[in-house]
Amino acid sequence: MSVVDGSVQADVFPLGVRAGGFDDLRGLLGEIVAAFPDLRVTVLNVIPTGSVVTVELKVEGTQARDYLGVVNQEKHLDLDEAWRFTVADGRITAVGVYWCQGQLYRRLAVKRVDQIAIV
Repeated sequence: MSVVDGSVQADVFPLGVRAGGFDDLRGLLGEIVAAFPDLRVTVLNVIPTGSVVTVELKVEGTQARDYLGVVNQEKHLDLDEAWRFTVADGRITAVGVYWCQGQLYRRLAVKRVDQIAIV
């Protein structure tokens, strides 16, 4: 967060956060680290395009507390993500975060709530 501009615009598309700010981004990162204390982030690809850098990531860890409304079941998570950073004067001025919410729910063993299930 030391290279993130205080007026950063953060869009976390799976969570419906549009035009969020510094505190939203710090909150998301804090939530991830707290919920997955054994967090491992692997950079798969870096795509620089002028002032925009897109990074493909694999995020892995074992859930240790509730995360984004998902009750802790101590499940292992491996999730593909893409983060897009806009940089100006050596500072990150905008961040776009993308992941498949369905993949997140499957990895954390969340049952579908839009259909009746016989358990």
